[in-house]
Amino acid sequence: MRPQGDATEQPARPDTSGVPPVERAIRVLRYIAAGQTCSNITNAAKEIGINRTTLIRLLHTLSEERMIERRDDGRGYALGFGLIGLAAQAISERDLLRVARPRLARLAADLGLSAHLGVLDNHEVVYLIREVPRTHLVSNVGEGSRLPAYATTMGRMMLAHLPEDKINALYKDRKMRVYSKATATTRAELRRQLAADGEAGLVWSDGNFEPSIGSCACPVFDHERKVIAAINVSGGAADFTVGTPRSAEIEAGVREAAKDLSRSLGCPDIPG
Repeated sequence: MRPQGDATEQPARPDTSGVPPVERAIRVLRYIAAGQTCSNITNAAKEIGINRTTLIRLLHTLSEERMIERRDDGRGYALGFGLIGLAAQAISERDLLRVARPRLARLAADLGLSAHLGVLDNHEVVYLIREVPRTHLVSNVGEGSRLPAYATTMGRMMLAHLPEDKINALYKDRKMRVYSKATATTRAELRRQLAADGEAGLVWSDGNFEPSIGSCACPVFDHERKVIAAINVSGGAADFTVGTPRSAEIEAGVREAAKDLSRSLGCPDIPG
């Protein structure tokens, strides 16, 4: 037996037991990520290995936290963009961001304007990339920011490619705040605006969301020719007056950057 004074402290063993609620939530996310929609709650609960009531509660919580979202066809769930906020480091490795960042950096340098990439999360645009030029006037919108889709150029560009019933569902009970005279305040006005945006394949703003700041956005397509994101540039509103040589330069730059990014993502036939 060792003398008490010579006792050597042993490092505490880590607790390797899992946390059941977290494990169940992860199993649900992996199940949905594998293409299962949970449209049949009873069957899904059996396949995941949890009881039906627990699954219903998990789906509600994960949906509230935007980890999952209702599918466009209303049949079950798909993964949501809320996961991006919890995995910013991992998201940076995704093909979209990896491929987009150098192209946006080049676009910002070429035009002397801030360049961004955003994705649509329900009624908001989530800014995933922000590249700024060496100039005193740059965008104050940082990566991870969320802005109202209906009032912003990237948001309108992505909304323009959604079906009408999806637009109606998104804005059925949502008040549409007025940011400028160009802001749509009703679903009917928004639908008319989006129809024009989709036909043009480009959205302009010369202070429509933030006074003195202009913007121009184009959609980004994936290998299935679906709009998965949008890019824009922003800067002083005077640069974004349509019909000027400067606006023509901006339009050409943004359109080419969006097409180049879409091609790099495997889009076989870039619209416009």
